[in-house]
Amino acid sequence: MSAWLPSAPCSRVCVESVGSPAAVPRALLRLAALLAVLLFGIVLIPVVGRLAAVWRDRLTRMWCRTIVRVAGVRLRMTGAAPPSGGLLLVANHISWMDIPLLAAVRPARMLAKAEIRQWPVAGVLTASSGALFIRRDRLRALPRTVERIADSLRGGSAVVVFPEGSTWCGRAQGRFRRAAFQAALDAAVPVQPVHLHYRFDGGAATTAPAFVGSDSLLTSVWRVVSARALVAEVRVEPVLPAGSAPDRRTLALAAETATNGAATNGTAGTGTAGTGTAVVETADAHRRSAEARRRSANSKAYAHL
Repeated sequence: MSAWLPSAPCSRVCVESVGSPAAVPRALLRLAALLAVLLFGIVLIPVVGRLAAVWRDRLTRMWCRTIVRVAGVRLRMTGAAPPSGGLLLVANHISWMDIPLLAAVRPARMLAKAEIRQWPVAGVLTASSGALFIRRDRLRALPRTVERIADSLRGGSAVVVFPEGSTWCGRAQGRFRRAAFQAALDAAVPVQPVHLHYRFDGGAATTAPAFVGSDSLLTSVWRVVSARALVAEVRVEPVLPAGSAPDRRTLALAAETATNGAATNGTAGTGTAGTGTAVVETADAHRRSAEARRRSANSKAYAHL
């Protein structure tokens, strides 16, 4: 693993167990419905692709909301993104569920790690959606990836990026890497920060949807469909206009501050206060330590991020 490759201190230890034997029948029904909706969407991709943009986006939003709902998750969204034009959507990253949630905000091309191509169902779906794949372990490929993002943005597309570069458990958040923000500057398009948060309907935050550490995709999906009264909160923050920041460092910090501010202002509760605080403090300490090691090991490579 490259010294510059983003990573999070979160592991399966962070993730709550929410399943029970009584929940298995309901979970199996949800899983079957989820697969049916996904496969139905994959089959219709060639047809939907021929429609006018306004209808294509409307059907995509509807499909993604259906994915979230059949998985047993309630969606609560505040704010809205610009409906057209080049736009860089950036968000904190917790779960595979983040992808349909952001598509419900605005359908977009996704910057995805190359490994996703090999995932069953999700790999086909991601490739069919026009995703931009990146080999995260190849630093030399980074400038070309930034160019491809900028080209898509200039063409009027929205592009989704998770600037943390890795998933976190949801009770702490990583630093936003800067590379993708250079594409927004080069294309002169706005940046749309989005904060994602998962909790139970009673109000307590949960890490159950997190896809971290040694988790398999199926394990993470099973936790989601097994959970009861899971709520996904999507807060679309005010857009950062093109030209509002002089460089990518400033722009990345502004977007990170916006999503962190959403958590601080009450969108992301910590559940049980003592546990949540301990997790945040431990994760932050690990993050600072990991970043110090990466800078020391390869400061030149780190500067490109």
